[in-house]
Amino acid sequence: MKKYRRSSFEVEAVEYELGKGMEDGFMPWTSVVTTGWIKTDNLIQITREDGVVVCPFVQNRRGLTFLREGDYIITETDMERHVCGRDKFPKRYHPVEE
Repeated sequence: MKKYRRSSFEVEAVEYELGKGMEDGFMPWTSVVTTGWIKTDNLIQITREDGVVVCPFVQNRRGLTFLREGDYIITETDMERHVCGRDKFPKRYHPVEE
C-alpha cells in the first residue's frame, strides 16, 4: 500500500474557551446521547438556566464535532473549521515563526 504525508499549510488555532462564542452552536445532551454515534466521554456539558444540559459543537462539511475539554478549534485559510484534541495538537501543528 502506498504511503502519504500530510501536506504542510498554515492554519489558525485557538484552544476552546466557554463563553467566548467560538462554537457554532449547542445541542441538548439528551440528543447527543440518544443519537448513539458519538463517544460522550469528556464532552463539555453546560447546564442552562432552564435546566437543559447542552454540548457545544463546531460544524463543517463533514458534520458536527462536539467539543471536549482542551480541544483546539482549527481554522484553515478557506475558513473551514475543525477540532483537534489537546493530545494530538502538538504532534500535528507547530508554531509558525513570523
